Amino acid sequence: MNATPTQSQDDELIIAQGVDEEPVESNRRLFEGRMLLAVSVIAGLYAFFHLAALNGLSISRMTGGAVNLPFLPRLPMETWNFRIVHIAGALLLGFTLFSATRFAPRDDGRAKITTWIGYALLIPALWSLGAALSFQREIAGGLMWNGIDERIRFNETWVYGAPLMLATVGGIVLGWFHSRGRAVLAIPDVVLSICGLAVAAYLITIYGTLMRNSTGTPFAPIGISIAAVAGTLLIMELTRRVAGLALVVISGIFLVYVFTGQYLPGFLNSPAIAWQRFFSQVYTDVGILGATTAVSSTYIILFIIFAAFLQASKVGDYFVNFAFAAAGRARGGPAKVAIFASALMGMINGTSAGNVVATGSLTIPLMKRLGYRKDTAGAVEAAASTGGQIMPPIMGAGAFIMAEVTGIPYTDIAVAAIIPALLYFVSVYFMVDLEAAKMGMRGMREDELPKFRKLARRAFLFLPIVILIAALFMGYSVIRAGTLATVAAAVVSWLTPWRMGPGAIARAFEIAGVMSIQIIVVCACAGIIVGVISLTGVGARFSNLLLGIAATSQLLAMFFAMCIAVLLGMGMPTTAAYAVAASVVAPGLVNLGVPMLTAHFFVFYFAVVSAITPPVALASYAAAGISGANPMRTSVTSFKIGLSAFIVPFMFFYNGALLMQGDWPVILRAVATATVGVFFLSSAVQGWLLGARAAWFIRAGLLIAALLMIEGGLFTDLAGIGLAVATVAVQRVFRPRPDAMIAVRGSD
Repeated sequence: MNATPTQSQDDELIIAQGVDEEPVESNRRLFEGRMLLAVSVIAGLYAFFHLAALNGLSISRMTGGAVNLPFLPRLPMETWNFRIVHIAGALLLGFTLFSATRFAPRDDGRAKITTWIGYALLIPALWSLGAALSFQREIAGGLMWNGIDERIRFNETWVYGAPLMLATVGGIVLGWFHSRGRAVLAIPDVVLSICGLAVAAYLITIYGTLMRNSTGTPFAPIGISIAAVAGTLLIMELTRRVAGLALVVISGIFLVYVFTGQYLPGFLNSPAIAWQRFFSQVYTDVGILGATTAVSSTYIILFIIFAAFLQASKVGDYFVNFAFAAAGRARGGPAKVAIFASALMGMINGTSAGNVVATGSLTIPLMKRLGYRKDTAGAVEAAASTGGQIMPPIMGAGAFIMAEVTGIPYTDIAVAAIIPALLYFVSVYFMVDLEAAKMGMRGMREDELPKFRKLARRAFLFLPIVILIAALFMGYSVIRAGTLATVAAAVVSWLTPWRMGPGAIARAFEIAGVMSIQIIVVCACAGIIVGVISLTGVGARFSNLLLGIAATSQLLAMFFAMCIAVLLGMGMPTTAAYAVAASVVAPGLVNLGVPMLTAHFFVFYFAVVSAITPPVALASYAAAGISGANPMRTSVTSFKIGLSAFIVPFMFFYNGALLMQGDWPVILRAVATATVGVFFLSSAVQGWLLGARAAWFIRAGLLIAALLMIEGGLFTDLAGIGLAVATVAVQRVFRPRPDAMIAVRGSD
């Protein structure tokens, strides 16, 4: 990525180049030669398979028949089989590309020993895969498969299950001690890839019979439970490699709860569940193959392909340069650019931390050069990038999971998200503007910025986004709309120097295949937690707990739900955070009488802002890594800047008009008063009003006025306006002296 301004041939200053290129993780292998070609082909075919399968499903629904494409299975595939292949492909690519440990500069004696052990583990891994395929031949030959026949149980346990578990556990443990060069494929990871294929081959075989209906009963083949245990371990290990330990630890706690819940008191107490029964169900649509994988295998990967095509057509660079041209001259210019660029990038980017890396590598150094403290520069970018997750149309893929879980049409969810997202960014803008005013900052000079007129001539680069939104609201399916937008990205590229030919299109599919690994495995891991919640009934008992709290105070119940949603979301990507929180918290809110859409938006927002909530704030930590500031101080500052995100959900809880529910006059009044309220909230937090520092009682008055106007009722709005007018009058007429603490903070 190039953050240094350059001059193009037509005398146009370019600030951003390569902002939407994916960063290379520290544990990602960088292959060379034939191995690079092989992995690139596999990744590209994996992404193309999904695009073909999804459009095959769409076409078959219109024509009533299946679609045959060369080199691909008969489409559309059966739903469970498609999801199993979806996860298996991610495991194959993930273990191939991501190492379990840091890379060694050269092979040592330990690497040679672990390599030979890995070769030994290949035998049981391949044996289990062969056994799964032999079961398929037996069933195709007419054998009645069931979970009671002793010979079948023996074969599933010892011919298939035991070698699979030996290879899976051995490969995971061996990977922790095996360290090779960055361009070398590790043998333990080959073992794990084969194990992932063995799990998929067995489940597709068995679920293709009547055995699918036997999951969770004594008639379920023991092999389903063993395959599910192996599959769960593989998913958790790959999640650790690509997303860190947070989600793995939480998943582990939930799995332990399954078998210890019978010993716990109160609402945590759950009935005893045998391991065979639990695992025979967790790898079904109750858990791993459920809502989270349903979304990752359709909408999420579709929009990852869309984002990869936009990357190839340099739309990300254009977005950031456009943001510099539009907002760079404003007071505290780079900070305003961070907000604008993050809102634009957030429309197509799936993660808060990824958005920070994409735009923050440009905006954070410029903010520091302009006079922002290191922690403030990082915090502004973290808060703005987190807001990108609540920005329609994609919303970090959370909107699609919400639609899957609630049954509410995606378009209704996207429309409802518009006002809260705008309020969030307006609030961050006010916070940044007031901070710049306190510190007497200027904007960037005109000669430091791209020319707006020249960038405006390339506004056609927004066309894929426009087509996506227009197609959705014209009634096209999400699959059709996403495919049209992807094609538009390729077509638009022909009007730029970066024309997408066959090579660039193949490269875009390869990028999409690699980009999809993290989100797919994270969704599968979240499915484990969702399965535990569903099978143990802990979600229903949590709902009863919320009902008990609400009997005392509904506001207290909402606050408790907020804390749980933030806690469950800490350290996790947006999709996983929302999926887990929605399973635990949202049903309780619905039982309180909160509308379904409001309840899920409430949970979604707090799952998102966990990315800037101390002590585990992934977006803030990513920004601190760029700014060089203390991570904890950066997270505290970003929490302050994004404070409105903790208020907005309560706003639309009390005032449904902010979710586009109601008549237009009511909606417009709610937006106007909420915007003014957000401004006064920002003034209270920053301690700045009418060009001067505000005394403590002025800040208190502004805070109360803001909360009254945010509440949304007619009388509270009038009371808030009255208090605000009085507070502003006192500040203008008397200019009370600010307290010493504010003066000290302002001089930092």
